Amino acid sequence: MDVDVSCGHRIRQLAQERPDDLAFRHIGLDGSEPAFTWRQLDERSSQLAAAFAQRGLDLGDRLGLGLRNSPQFLLGVFAAWKLGAIPVPVRWDVPDWELDRLREVIDPRLYLGPADLPWIDATAADPVPDLPERTAPHMHGICSSGSTGTPKVIVTQRAGTWNPRMSAVLAESWSPVPRPQTILVPAPMYHANGFTTLYQLLDQDQLLVMEKFDAARVVDVIERYRVTNFTATPTMLQRIADLPDIEKRDLSSIYWITQGAAPMPPSLVRRWAGLIGAERIVMAYGMTEGIGLTALRGDEWMEHPGTVGRGVRGTEIRILDGEGVALPAGEIGEIYMRAPFYGGSFYLGQAPSLRTTPDGFQTVGDLGFLSPDDYLHLVDRRVDMIVTGGANVFPAEIETALIDHPQIADIVVIGLRDPEWGRRVHAIIEPADPAAPPAPGDVIGYAKSRLAPYKVPKTIEIVDAIPRSEATKVNRGALLAARGG
Repeated sequence: MDVDVSCGHRIRQLAQERPDDLAFRHIGLDGSEPAFTWRQLDERSSQLAAAFAQRGLDLGDRLGLGLRNSPQFLLGVFAAWKLGAIPVPVRWDVPDWELDRLREVIDPRLYLGPADLPWIDATAADPVPDLPERTAPHMHGICSSGSTGTPKVIVTQRAGTWNPRMSAVLAESWSPVPRPQTILVPAPMYHANGFTTLYQLLDQDQLLVMEKFDAARVVDVIERYRVTNFTATPTMLQRIADLPDIEKRDLSSIYWITQGAAPMPPSLVRRWAGLIGAERIVMAYGMTEGIGLTALRGDEWMEHPGTVGRGVRGTEIRILDGEGVALPAGEIGEIYMRAPFYGGSFYLGQAPSLRTTPDGFQTVGDLGFLSPDDYLHLVDRRVDMIVTGGANVFPAEIETALIDHPQIADIVVIGLRDPEWGRRVHAIIEPADPAAPPAPGDVIGYAKSRLAPYKVPKTIEIVDAIPRSEATKVNRGALLAARGG
């Protein structure tokens, strides 16, 4: 029935209707894989909710969750919803000073970190309370470091209710999806792509949540539990595809994968098309703020290479210049979106509000262009653009061009201060074989064969590993700061 119910009500409902159905399995770093039924999730989250209430958490309060992917994290979210509180997953993979800033912005009534795990586990001995039904004023918050370094906590305007519409999956835009799904979550649940799989959990799909991404273990879990789908970044997909035995592994259970966070290099799209079939790849572009969504399937991408798709679920797209004037097809500008499903969000802290047109289109600052047939091409973020010698250079384009070099495992491009160029294009490279890194001259020569001269990196830096977050994202600002800005 298409009716909104509180998340706490939905959890109790599933525990009553299917108490012994397996709902959640944790894929631990220590090799353990504990599983939980709906009865267990309901009882344990109620016990924890009562313990939260004793610590002062109440209706409308924010709960900070500085925990890795874990049963305790999931129980904390469920317990918050039962109290009508707002769960806010907190990035724990940042320096202490940045974590302190995030906590200050969130201003939670209660914060849980690694030191609280024994206390959470001890609540299993408490009586199971009969809690009144409550609805949180906001479903959740998601933390973002922000492109300018200003901490952002994005809080959805949607109340803490569940509706079957929330669990609709993109793959259903092309063909029916067998239900229930067996969903693998390889990314940290402080990221929107990980956290929103809880909507599928409330729709009776089963979650397999990895404590930490590991390419080899991803494939093991897919084979053992017959995973039907997962969402991953291009970096994750690259690491999986680079496994030496990947061609021999059984990926036949996968009904589709969703790729997000950044455009996929063409070579990687074709690699995964060979592994599972192009029609099983869904590429999507959106943002935590939820202002709109584009998507397309891999076989459609083959006919429109380089695109992130067209607007879906009613999303409208405009490309505007700095003065707010609409640009014609093919010209790069800021991507503005408007969508009927967008429920709105707001920032905690000092992050500036999204720029909005009088008729409701908004932008997060990404740059791109539309093709004549309305396919969106994502170029980069405006703040990442490098102005070198008066020309605009987009790091993502250079990274995509160089990642196919056989001696390069990972690459990030930044613009360093330079007295001649203003900013010089600088490539930071993680070699495929640390014992045989590529020579700078070879990398530059390779770049010259694929890029216009002004886009070719002027300097090359070899590092042991590119510093990426648990979500495999990179902090360009930190890389710049470490090299003098």
